[in-house]
Amino acid sequence: MAMNWFHRKLCSSEKWARLVESQLLPWSLDGVDLGDNALEIGPGYGANLRVLVDQVPNLTALEIDERMARDLDRDHGARAKVIHGDGTAMPLPDNEFSSVVCFTMLHHVPTAALQDRLFAEAFRVLRPGGVFAGSDGVHGLLFRLIHVGDTYNPVPPDSFARRLAAAGFERIELANPDGRRQRWRAIKP
Repeated sequence: MAMNWFHRKLCSSEKWARLVESQLLPWSLDGVDLGDNALEIGPGYGANLRVLVDQVPNLTALEIDERMARDLDRDHGARAKVIHGDGTAMPLPDNEFSSVVCFTMLHHVPTAALQDRLFAEAFRVLRPGGVFAGSDGVHGLLFRLIHVGDTYNPVPPDSFARRLAAAGFERIELANPDGRRQRWRAIKP
């Protein structure tokens, strides 16, 4: 996962953390029941994690970047279990979580095949009846410019539902209200 200087500064800023808390997570999780044991894939600098620890009794965060995982564990380890690992090959048991979430990170997964593997892994670690939910950007000029020099592979909205269904999910709901962002929620039967 490559991130340019601007992107790193933005995602680690207090301004981003406030935006996550006041807008991104409320919109992304509107109507979603996280249950008692949630997994966040790709917490990055931890803006989402800061909010999620107050919304679910048990929270696990899986971060691919070893240094970020150490920092997250230092900052949030008393309230969340932080694991260094890859969302496409999770070192986690089957049927463990009531919910799996990820926010503003799928576009950093370099290929569609790896994104599909992440969807399959989210399905595997969810309990039956569990929800996979989150949000991400949609391809556009501004989104692309923020990612110059980054890994940049947004999930096309027109193929998202089909790809989640291929992973086994049902009751898939997608929203793309402004053409710049999308959210999803899908249930493991």
